[in-house]
Amino acid sequence: MKARLFLLTSCFLAACEPVAPPDQAAVDAAPSRAGVAAPPAESAVESTEEPNPLLPLLEQDLPYGESEGGNLVGFLAMPEEAAEPLPGLLLFHEWWGLTVEIKTVARRLAREGYIVLATDFYGGRVAEDVAGAQALMTELVAAPERTRDNIRQAYEYLERYALSPRIGSIGWDMGGRWSLQTALMLPADLDAMVMFYGGVITDEEMLSTLSMPMLGFFGELDRSIPLREVQEFRGGLNRLGKQAEIRIYSGTDHAFFFPQSPTYAPLPADDAWTRLIAMLETTLQN
Repeated sequence: MKARLFLLTSCFLAACEPVAPPDQAAVDAAPSRAGVAAPPAESAVESTEEPNPLLPLLEQDLPYGESEGGNLVGFLAMPEEAAEPLPGLLLFHEWWGLTVEIKTVARRLAREGYIVLATDFYGGRVAEDVAGAQALMTELVAAPERTRDNIRQAYEYLERYALSPRIGSIGWDMGGRWSLQTALMLPADLDAMVMFYGGVITDEEMLSTLSMPMLGFFGELDRSIPLREVQEFRGGLNRLGKQAEIRIYSGTDHAFFFPQSPTYAPLPADDAWTRLIAMLETTLQN
């Protein structure tokens, strides 16, 4: 399996220039939020308990595409001893960037039996505080097609080089919005869509194109994503007969999933993880 990962990487590197931070990617606007803590230190995140902690992984920073400024470099993790192509997962980060937190989640999901590619919309930059995160995200708003191209190339990597038979997407906050946008971009190709408190779409004509199973997690007290919009989103999917579970956790605020967040809510976070793993197993592994 080590040889397989080496071959996947080598084949891709042959088509890429030496790794360099790309110019700014682009992202649709997402509401900023005050009072959110900066990304945690690596030591704090790495202490998070992972499932199957003894399962060895292959992991590396991986060029998966090209932008105007150079290679697109993400983080890839997969079980070391996989005997056949694995279902793939695209992970989309919060407005902080591709942090150690996201890499930790990638490892947890890899230990569940997936090849996980955490994309990078910021070209290697990570915000240290709210002002920095706002500045990075603001840079992306003007040219959202760059982010769409980033995602397309990440999907193509899992499909063409990793040979993933099925592929799903997962994102948090800004990345949650982009997980939904990926489903709208690739309605016939994406096999599962999961979003954690990201911006939603209520236009039923747009939602009607979606055919994959969907799972969304939101907080009742989240002021950046109004409860009314989430309810309209859920209602539209229900009226259209889509296979979708949209959960709104009572008494829960924005950014409840990560333990280092000041609004972390352990019970909703644990429940969401359990439902996430069950949904992925049903849609991508069976």
